[in-house]
Amino acid sequence: MRHKYKGIWQEISWDTYLEKVKYLCLGFSELGLSRGDHVSILGENCPEWLFSDLAIQSLGAVSVGIYPTNSGEQVAYIVDHSRSTFIVVEDQEQVDKILAVKKNLPLLKKMIVIDAKGLRHYDDPVLFHYTEVEHLGQKADEAHPGRFEKLVAQTRPEDVAYIVYTSGTTGPPKGAMISHESNLHQIINGIQHIFQFTDRDSVLSYLPLCHILERNLSMCIPLIFGYTVNFAESIQTVQYNIQEISPTFFAAVPRILEKLHSAVQIRLQDTTRFKRFMVHLWAPAGKKAAQYKLARKPIPPLWLLLYGLGYFCSFRAIRDKMGLLRCRFLMSGGAPIAPEVLTFFHGLGVNAIEMYALTESCGGGTGPHHEVKPGSVGQPLRSIELKLAEDGEILMKADTMFKGYYRDEEATHEAIIDGWLHTGDVGQFDEDGHLHIVDRKKDIIITSGGKNISPSEIENKMKCSPYIKEAIVIGDGKKYLTALIQIEYDNVGNWAQQHKIFYTTYRSLAQNQGVHDLIKLELEKVNETLAKVETIKRFKILEKQLDQDDEELTATQKVKRKVISKRFAKEIDEMYRS
Repeated sequence: MRHKYKGIWQEISWDTYLEKVKYLCLGFSELGLSRGDHVSILGENCPEWLFSDLAIQSLGAVSVGIYPTNSGEQVAYIVDHSRSTFIVVEDQEQVDKILAVKKNLPLLKKMIVIDAKGLRHYDDPVLFHYTEVEHLGQKADEAHPGRFEKLVAQTRPEDVAYIVYTSGTTGPPKGAMISHESNLHQIINGIQHIFQFTDRDSVLSYLPLCHILERNLSMCIPLIFGYTVNFAESIQTVQYNIQEISPTFFAAVPRILEKLHSAVQIRLQDTTRFKRFMVHLWAPAGKKAAQYKLARKPIPPLWLLLYGLGYFCSFRAIRDKMGLLRCRFLMSGGAPIAPEVLTFFHGLGVNAIEMYALTESCGGGTGPHHEVKPGSVGQPLRSIELKLAEDGEILMKADTMFKGYYRDEEATHEAIIDGWLHTGDVGQFDEDGHLHIVDRKKDIIITSGGKNISPSEIENKMKCSPYIKEAIVIGDGKKYLTALIQIEYDNVGNWAQQHKIFYTTYRSLAQNQGVHDLIKLELEKVNETLAKVETIKRFKILEKQLDQDDEELTATQKVKRKVISKRFAKEIDEMYRS
């Protein structure tokens, strides 16, 4: 691993990794943690998060990740529901969250703090410093050599390794139980077939570690194939850290890739005329070469020559600025993404793909095997069997799936029927067997005229604009479609300064008539690509930014449509007045 300390990247060897996990595991045991107990982990991505995760599993206990951005009430729900007796927290901010709700957590016995800065005067008996636990484990190892190895040997493949709580778009989060064998099966027999990881690969860890995607990429897969994990300093420094590390593999949710895409567009507007000319000159060569590469066909000599010149004169510099110069795979997952965004990366020579998976399938699902089709999530992995129900819902089956939702048999039985996992997503296969995600089953819009419309496809087209951060299409039971728009504050602010439009806050910018006209032009461009019934007839710019703290977004930045519909009911009604 690598992590940054005082501005310098510090390296952690596999030997150190093992030693840290061993001492922490034995330390937990000395504090009274036993096989089968549950331990929550609350904090940003860091080496100690993974040390704790593996130490808990090595003891035969179950780790439970919690999003560090969750409120105190949300944290309390997961700690209580998971029946965690221990919790590992990152710093004073997270300690304060727990202490504020501690009276509602009767099972909580110990709180281990990674960074004790600012906690000198805290005297709560549940508090322990992370290094204290390590020292306890080191003494235990000296007194009883080989004890750690015996604990690890007692772990069974079918044991629950960890619990991943869903982001809770439709209700309280559910805890999916993931076993050791299920995780290994999906990685070795499914995911690896697509990515072909080796110990020469390098990844950037920045997505929440409590999410199944980052858990696999930062903890599970490197344990098998031995690549290097680099921890981003924070979510705000991801772009800078990518440039420093230049990873060979980069996984992202659509919002991150949309931001990278819009950043390039905005910078092109601010650069010199010559550089803009060079980018526009070679762009057709990049697109043409991308079409051949996507279809896995050899590029004709002429286009290969033109692409090589374009790469030397333009594409290489853009990739370098984005930190993707060494990237052999860029993967989008977690939600649908506009095909235009992935095509943009392909035009630069980056192998960008979209995959589909669920927490309940342990991160296994679909991916491109031979041909990459923008707009498609590929074909079922070798470890997965997949089919469509009569209403188009995607059904999934595998030798090893999740072991059910913790303390929720009813939800488990609703999710798995006759051995098939009901995903809640609607899809369709094309003539080559590639799966195309239509939308979430519950999000399909049926207009008053009886037309079925997928809002996410339209929303993704709108979010291709560098000036639109979030778009929510409205229209269920209505005569026409409308949209709530959240502007991209930085990009629109930059545009406003160039046009001498004065503003002070996000709200004053969103209320400006010039900004309204700008967004109107962007939506008109999108409407030109849509069928008449899918076009956006009216829109409202939100006067506040959507926020997780206001429960408008999940921890993975997915919009909670029901909350939005209620919270902005007044704005929605105004768009449907005659």
